[in-house]
Amino acid sequence: MILNELIKKLKSRSKNDFKGRQFEGWLIIQAVAWYLRYPLSYRDLEEMFLERGFEVDHSTINRWVLTYAPMIEKRLRQFRKPHCGSIRIDETYVKIRGQWKYLYRAIDKHGNPVDFLLTSKRDLSAAKRFFHKMLKDEPLLAPQKLGTDGANTFPSTIKTSIEEGLLRPDPVHYVTKHLQQGIESDHFRVKKNMPKVGDFQSFNTARRTIAGFEAMLWLRKGFGNSYSWNVNNQNELLGHLFGLQWVNKV
Repeated sequence: MILNELIKKLKSRSKNDFKGRQFEGWLIIQAVAWYLRYPLSYRDLEEMFLERGFEVDHSTINRWVLTYAPMIEKRLRQFRKPHCGSIRIDETYVKIRGQWKYLYRAIDKHGNPVDFLLTSKRDLSAAKRFFHKMLKDEPLLAPQKLGTDGANTFPSTIKTSIEEGLLRPDPVHYVTKHLQQGIESDHFRVKKNMPKVGDFQSFNTARRTIAGFEAMLWLRKGFGNSYSWNVNNQNELLGHLFGLQWVNKV
């Protein structure tokens, strides 16, 4: 799955990822991976590292997550398989400073990730931005079938995407509740760790952290691998992303 040339490229690009950091890269990525993978708070991680002889303040771990979670998402993105011809699209809610914001998400019919976008509003403009982000890099692999909820923004968005060449003409758009159950369950897998942080304190904090939650879900799903894919395999790939031999060293 991991091509040698791609690994070399990642290692070369990762030389300065930890420059100026007080702690070694493997410990930083381990902390970030634990936070994104399990329902742990920053203070939980502070205590866990202290048990292992590392004094790391919870605020430092917070800074690590905000820095490295988006990097993990960006680097894992290239491992995603092209989606199949049928995708499910839906929005869920995220609370930021006491106000509900919207997380657009899409998966294919097999549950593989397609894309996501955090927005302030749930309107036509937001839907169009999500479709553009989701489809801009793969117009030749544009889905032929799109499942959505009954929001009135989607028909117009699909029409615009066809006009812009992001979708092929005449895709099938269906609004069927039972077919949306898969992505509604998938929302939970991303959001299950969010209550530990309470409300996000800013839109930027939410955007960066959610990118990490999404990336960790991609990693756990295994990018469509047919063979056994466990946490050690996941950590090995994380290590490769940052030019590290392994992550689970603690």
